[in-house]
Amino acid sequence: MREAVIVEAVRTPIARGKPGVGDLSGFHAVQLLGLSLQEIVKRTGIDYSDVDYLAGGCVTQAGEQAGNITRNAWLNLGKDYSAGGTTLDNQCGSAQTANHMISSMIATGSIDIGIACGVESMSRVGLGMNVYNGPGYYIPQDWPWDSTPDQFSSAQRIADNRGITREMADDLGYNSQLRAKQAWAEGRFDRETFTVEAPEIDAEGNPTGATRTVTRDQGLRDTPREALSELRTVTEGTIHTAGNSSQISDGSAAVLWMTAEEAKARGLRPRARIISDCVVGTDPYYLLDGPVDATARLFKRSGMTMDDIDLVEINEAFAAVVLSWAQVYNADLDKVNVNGGAIALGHPVGSTGARLITTALHELERADKNTALITMCCGSSVGTGTIIERI
Repeated sequence: MREAVIVEAVRTPIARGKPGVGDLSGFHAVQLLGLSLQEIVKRTGIDYSDVDYLAGGCVTQAGEQAGNITRNAWLNLGKDYSAGGTTLDNQCGSAQTANHMISSMIATGSIDIGIACGVESMSRVGLGMNVYNGPGYYIPQDWPWDSTPDQFSSAQRIADNRGITREMADDLGYNSQLRAKQAWAEGRFDRETFTVEAPEIDAEGNPTGATRTVTRDQGLRDTPREALSELRTVTEGTIHTAGNSSQISDGSAAVLWMTAEEAKARGLRPRARIISDCVVGTDPYYLLDGPVDATARLFKRSGMTMDDIDLVEINEAFAAVVLSWAQVYNADLDKVNVNGGAIALGHPVGSTGARLITTALHELERADKNTALITMCCGSSVGTGTIIERI
């Protein structure tokens, strides 16, 4: 079997998902994904026609994001029409699953060069806009599990199950902000992001004719630790607030894959490979505890343990998700989300899987480490997991 390798990975700065307020809200969703696709081609010097296939993640496939946005974003660049394209909905794990797909297609000989990517413009296409006549699942009368909860209730069930307190959740949220602030101050994100010239719109979505230069993530906050304790929880008696949960965001990310032989022939450096990947089902009662089960599957298949992992990128959908996983695996939090996570940076849901892989790769290189575990919780009670290794 051929070796599939990452040769480049990029992401836009992540913006707040609010029309007129978000730095990237002036972009049509197709344009937003096109930014990362264009940047990855620019950095590597490949021709657009060299790309065989694109797989992209997008959760809310409605409106601007409907009709196979991955393919449409590629066509919108006006450079090539020959590459195939597919848009995946594996909820928050969509873009991570897209990376698994492209890596596997290369390894099995279906393609030689592919891009795994993701996008979500939550300021323009809100979560739930693709749901018609109710939620997208059916629970039969003899459903063997207790009721599948909404995400906030799920996060609270996880917290109750693991004994996670409001103080613990606020501490994680505060540390996420501190780490992200330090990462930007030290230029840690400079290599994975790029400057974007963005059109401005007003709160009603109308173009103002002005532009803004976007160079960094917009979700960073300087909320004092003591102020986090004063934030209102989603419902009374629970632990999650706006300060210890992920942000609604806009953004895109892309990862360029090819065979190791192809990369070397083009003078491009193979930078990382996948050791193991998975998408697993998890208990619907807890809904978002997928990283626990995904990590177990990765370790079982690879023979690795936490001692073999140098860095972890786990999506901070809710603080309880991260803390639950960390408790089960007795994880050293000094290795986890070392540059902050979705609580500080934001969570444009369809792109976050590719963003996590991008961040993990660049941080491995910056810190001269070798292995990273990337894992996410996802709606529909699944967990995604990937272990990458530097080459």
